[in-house]
Amino acid sequence: MRMTLDAMIGTRLAVGFQGTHATPDLVEQLRATHAQNLVIFSRNFTSPEQFTMLLRELEEALERRFLVLIDHEGGRVVRFSKGLTHFPDAQTQGRTQDAEAIERQGEVEAQELRRLGVQVNLAPCVDVLTNGCDPVIGDRSYGEDPDRVAALAVARIRGLQSHGVAACAKHFPGLGAVPRDPHHLLPTIMLDWDAMERVHFVPFRAAIEADVATIMSSHVCYPGLEESNGRPATFSPHLIQGLLRENMSFRGAILTDDLEMGALRTFGAVSEAAIRATEAGHDLLLICSDLQAAGTAFTALQDAYRAGRLPAAELEASVERLQRLRHQVFAPSQKVPSP
Repeated sequence: MRMTLDAMIGTRLAVGFQGTHATPDLVEQLRATHAQNLVIFSRNFTSPEQFTMLLRELEEALERRFLVLIDHEGGRVVRFSKGLTHFPDAQTQGRTQDAEAIERQGEVEAQELRRLGVQVNLAPCVDVLTNGCDPVIGDRSYGEDPDRVAALAVARIRGLQSHGVAACAKHFPGLGAVPRDPHHLLPTIMLDWDAMERVHFVPFRAAIEADVATIMSSHVCYPGLEESNGRPATFSPHLIQGLLRENMSFRGAILTDDLEMGALRTFGAVSEAAIRATEAGHDLLLICSDLQAAGTAFTALQDAYRAGRLPAAELEASVERLQRLRHQVFAPSQKVPSP
């Protein structure tokens, strides 16, 4: 059956929310977004029992199956306080573990996340550390050697996806040399094409070769890769559609980072950011805190498709990629994905 415009746009929205209970107000707010994907944070979790009940009640109330995403990197980036194995940060593991151990970590994570109703782990961080970079990456990276980062990232991806959880290589085209935290301000990485190709693209190419299910972009300007005029990768058709989708032949789902982050505030409201990120070639738009902003983004996307600013063919292709992702993670006997 052909999907409605509302349903297709909802397929492309991943939203976060406040609270630990499926209150009537939360249900109505989620209904207004039409989103079919949830981004979960520690604010939504008190225990495994509470969380699985929350998901069940939301799905029953809204009569839809949510694709559930979470940052479960290890170290300091872990959203669930109990019910899962807490692994060390990636930098520590990069110094002490081999690929076999990292693959096993991915397998354990997948088994534990699936029991809690999570289908997408927004990990691994495949950024390659550079001297002087902001601590926002720091111990979230496997280290400074692009080949080792690539090898361990591929092992983690293989472990996760062989056990039914989609992995996410982030933050494209590479955040390891970022001079300041994009959660607060828009950074610029001044490296040229050759430097990015030799170091920062390496893990992404390896992840694509390993059939990583999703890739997340970065809210960073890369004037050495394009005449960006202050435009972050989030809004760049050259980097997202051109480099990642066409040049690197990535066929999975491309995710934004949180569109509410400080790096994007000078570009206008979240609704405009959602349109510009869609124009750049993203499939899934993350709005991680404000459900009212998510609802406004839904309306803006609806208007943009109806007015022809965004093409229907692009919407259909993106929804097809996201439907393929959903099919794979809701069929755990299969590897994720098989483009």
